[in-house]
Amino acid sequence: MASRRRVLLKVIILGDSGVGKTSLMNQFVNRKFSNQYKATIGADFLTKEVQIDDRLFTLQIWDTAGQERFQSLGVAFYRGADCCVLVNDVNVLKSFDNLNNWREEFLIQASPSDPENFPFVVLGNKTDVDGGKSRVVSEKKAKAWCASKGNIPYFETSAKEGFNVDAAFECIAKNALKNEPEEEVYLPDTIDVAGARQQRSTGCEC
Repeated sequence: MASRRRVLLKVIILGDSGVGKTSLMNQFVNRKFSNQYKATIGADFLTKEVQIDDRLFTLQIWDTAGQERFQSLGVAFYRGADCCVLVNDVNVLKSFDNLNNWREEFLIQASPSDPENFPFVVLGNKTDVDGGKSRVVSEKKAKAWCASKGNIPYFETSAKEGFNVDAAFECIAKNALKNEPEEEVYLPDTIDVAGARQQRSTGCEC
């Protein structure tokens, strides 16, 4: 194992139940997709090593339950996040309308040090359904909402077909990395403090 500490980037995926949060995570990490829907209970996470500018990082992706009755479990999971991914189903208008609620919920629960500039990424998922004929949220409408919230990056994805998933998570990882130095105080207590100080002083080469 390299003596240089590997940075952990914590990413939270939020959105209504059934929009494809778990499927997106599984497609990115395991290259797998299942047609069987199983609601996430509480929260679960997967990790994947990613390379950005010749440096290795561990992306810890937290998949939280979309059902309202599980939202109270969120505080501990939100804290220390380096990037928040908001997911909607392009075929379900309500899931898009609720993006703002999820964004506000995250900012309240996570209490980031700089909420105005905290990195979000929006994914419009399930573009494959019915060959795109069922969609009710246009790309133009979604991008307009993202622009109104501080130019949030927007990707249209299909977890089922793997469309745009890697590109989306590459953007997510890069945005998380930009945010990581400010949020490092929330990393686990086992962190090498001397190493963290050294890393903070050298800055981030992104």
